[in-house]
Amino acid sequence: MTTRRLEESAAAPPVRVELPGHLRSLAGIDGAVELSLDPPATIGAALDALERAYPVLRGTLRDHGGGPRRPYIRFFGGQQDLSFAPYGSVLPAAVTSGSAPLLVIGSISGG
Repeated sequence: MTTRRLEESAAAPPVRVELPGHLRSLAGIDGAVELSLDPPATIGAALDALERAYPVLRGTLRDHGGGPRRPYIRFFGGQQDLSFAPYGSVLPAAVTSGSAPLLVIGSISGG
């Protein structure tokens, strides 16, 4: 897999975002995406940058226009569940330092 870097700012280390396979296929992404975000890097800023770079992802991670997280989509970073954190929450240090990715996970339900 390859990592594609998207320039937002050169001020901070890139945030690596890993998407589930079905969303990578939808967006034509092969591997992780690196986003350079202005500090403080927030969950919302990362999602905004990702949706700007891959407009086909709008409405797949959260409702259109930056609305609530879509059902069955979860966000994790640095061993923290960020799924219910406000979009203005700063990403964990492990994510902003580049040592851990921001994971987007498609959860499964059923019995």
